[in-house]
This record gives sequence, structure tokens and C-alpha cells, in this order.
Amino acid sequence: MQEMLEIGQIINTFGIKGFVKVIPFTDDIKRFDNLEKVYVKTKKEIKEYEIEEVKYHKNMVLIKFKGINKLEEANLLRESYLKIDRKDSIPLEEDAYFIVDLIGLEVYTEEGVLLGRLEDIFNTGSNDIYVVKDELGKQVLLPAIAEVIKEISVENKKIIVHLLKGLV
Repeated sequence: MQEMLEIGQIINTFGIKGFVKVIPFTDDIKRFDNLEKVYVKTKKEIKEYEIEEVKYHKNMVLIKFKGINKLEEANLLRESYLKIDRKDSIPLEEDAYFIVDLIGLEVYTEEGVLLGRLEDIFNTGSNDIYVVKDELGKQVLLPAIAEVIKEISVENKKIIVHLLKGLV
């Protein structure tokens, strides 16, 4: 398991006082209110920053880091990713998982047939879609709903699914 979790990406600056605009990678956007620090991973390094202020604007998070006081300084952080230590994450509800823990799990049908590995997860608004790819590169898109996803075992690196008619 990865020790650090990505919680957002800095996509731009905001204003002239050093704020950065972040796309959150979390279901609960307000979780940024409880953070005191984050790690910013640029193309060259990963560095810890203390959070001075958090605001919200149009489903985006605006963050002011201590020591970043000018537009030019904030601009250097564009296209970087925000990470936190796993121990600082919000406890998950039952049957909820971090995406990073699911990527790479083998996906099997209820009959034991290997469909492939979970390659990606994207959100459609109503539910997540699991992108499963086999060794030949063929993709299967599975809705992450109770009728399809029957069991997830991160420990065993395995997902068991029920294929509804028309999914494959």
C-alpha cells in the first residue's frame, strides 16, 4: 500500500497573494479545512507546505501556503499534486476504498473467470466506473454498483463481479 495519498492537483494560481487553485480528488471537499500541512509533488521534488488558509470557489479549493506570498511563487507550483500521509486521511465508511488501493487488483467473475486488472476508475456523477483491462488490452467497463461489484478484497488483491447482461 502506498503511504501517501493524492488529494488534489494544483491547476492554477488565484489572485495576487499566493493562493493556488486545486482540483480536489476527494468526495468530501471540506476535508481540506482540517489539514495543517500537505506535500506538494512537483516534477522535480516533493516538499512539505504548511497551510495558512483554505477557501472554496466553484467546486475548487483555494489554498494559501505559508511562505508563498506572491503570484510568481504560487505559479511555480502549477501542475503539481497534493499528497498527505495515509495516517492523516479521513477514516472511510464501510465498503469505501481509496482508489489507489483498488488499482491493479485482479477482477474475477462469480464463476472464477479472470476478466483482467483494474486499470482506472472514473466518476460519472451517479456512480464510479471501473475500467478493467485484460492481458490483450481489451477493456471492460463495469459500473460500481451493488448488483455488479459483489466483493472487494484489498488484502487478497481481488474483486469479484457479477456480469449483468450486456456488460461484456
